[in-house]
Amino acid sequence: MSHSPAPTPEGAPSDGASAGRPEVAVLGTGVLGAPIARNLSRSGFPVRAWNRTASKAEALAADGVRAAATPADAVRGARVVLTVLNDGPRVLETMRAAAPGLAPGTVWAQVSTVGEEVADLAAFADEAGLVFVDSPVQGTREPAENGQLVVLAAGPAEARETLRPLFDAIGKRTLWVADDAAGAAQGAASRLKLVLNTWVLALTTGVGETLALAKGLGVDPAHVLDVVTGGPMDNAYFQGKSAAIIDGDYTTSFAVDNAAKDARLVLAAAERAGVRMDGTEAARRRLERAAAQGHGEEDMAAGYFASFD
Repeated sequence: MSHSPAPTPEGAPSDGASAGRPEVAVLGTGVLGAPIARNLSRSGFPVRAWNRTASKAEALAADGVRAAATPADAVRGARVVLTVLNDGPRVLETMRAAAPGLAPGTVWAQVSTVGEEVADLAAFADEAGLVFVDSPVQGTREPAENGQLVVLAAGPAEARETLRPLFDAIGKRTLWVADDAAGAAQGAASRLKLVLNTWVLALTTGVGETLALAKGLGVDPAHVLDVVTGGPMDNAYFQGKSAAIIDGDYTTSFAVDNAAKDARLVLAAAERAGVRMDGTEAARRRLERAAAQGHGEEDMAAGYFASFD
């Protein structure tokens, strides 16, 4: 079921810093949510943000983002709501808490990686009369900070023009994989995100195990990089994760805990589809082992430590 976007409530701001910029609520201001909120504000959108740890939302005040005490306060009067939270259950919990402030016809773009749990979110949107867009993003901290995410979107055409300037503010491009409400409800974009995350997990595991074996065999990792760099096996991801491991800098772009969660989402979807995912299962075990060693909040490159007892 689809609905027309809600008119701006009486007395609520409708323009913000520049004409035609709808008021936006960002629920979740972590590694991705904070730069998303900042980039929207810098692009002229009036932004209110909420985060479970209030100080993370309050820290965005210097960028013109107003912190809200509750999800309902954040979404009240907003024409667009973006959820940038850890997983499907947290997204649903937060949107239920926001329900008293939500107006029918509000456009809800869910940016989180939720896998097939997207069906529960679409069902809530239908109950609440929201225009639901399944729009996870590809990219981590640095692309988010630079407005260079890739937005994967599925949702009704009536929301596309509303969201175009927002997606342009946070990403370098938007790929619409479905232009209808059914595509969003069925999770067309979230399914694509699971496939892409499978490749990310494979790359990260490969880099970690390669450099772990180099350490174990006494091979200079600089020699590994020298051979790979500029050749057919080279890519930016290899360079970035290799540098993190060699320098011992695990500043979080995407955490081990979140990567393990994504691996579980991939495996659950694959099992339902009858697809064996031996590599992803191994990646899940490595990430969970690294988390148990105390690396859960570090960058997923820290899965490297899972190679050592």
